[in-house]
Amino acid sequence: MNVVDFFKQKRDVLSVHPFELKDLLSPSLRDYWLELINKANNSQLGVLIKDHKLASNDDVAVPVKPVVQPAPIVMKPEAQELLNELNDTLGEVIHVGEWLTVDQSRINSFADVTEDHQWIHTDPERAAAESPFKTTIAHGFLTLSLLSVLTDSVDPENQKFPTAKMTVNVGLNQVRFPYPVKAGNRVRASTKIQSVTPIKRGLEIVQELTVEIEGVRRPGCVAESVIRLHF
Repeated sequence: MNVVDFFKQKRDVLSVHPFELKDLLSPSLRDYWLELINKANNSQLGVLIKDHKLASNDDVAVPVKPVVQPAPIVMKPEAQELLNELNDTLGEVIHVGEWLTVDQSRINSFADVTEDHQWIHTDPERAAAESPFKTTIAHGFLTLSLLSVLTDSVDPENQKFPTAKMTVNVGLNQVRFPYPVKAGNRVRASTKIQSVTPIKRGLEIVQELTVEIEGVRRPGCVAESVIRLHF
């Protein structure tokens, strides 16, 4: 009996018991047979898994969660009035603060609080000799920290949003220091409203704050600030 006839005769049995042939083969052919069986099983594995996933997706119904609509925000009259007012001024400068002098004493005090005593901030003699600015400069974070006073956010007698009971600083989306503030410079900040969103018990405002340096074309700081007003 030749090999072809042998396989034909054993075809039905091998389809159910594929490893029966292994016992009939010589050791050398047995290794090839086992390798062939392994490759066949591996090639079928991906198809079987795919068919199983498709069947599972078709047979099992995925429950659809109902869409829960958020409760409508009920705004106080003063909040609604400010919302309408600010929406009419989006992208425009709505506030310009007073000039503030950033002197060496203020810079030194900030250095003591933050423990940042780099000579470019606190050593006027070395700065005059080695710094390209020929003087000491304020810490960038000092300029940033002055935004509250520069935007009239801390003076109870001169508030930017006087109808709000409380202003909460949520954070900053972006901050840049285009040009250093030199010791003795005067600075002030302007405010542009980018967006206003009603929230529970108040408003969330995204504003662009620009710190102007007197006599300098480039600003000392540009920050995108997020605050919440509670009424």
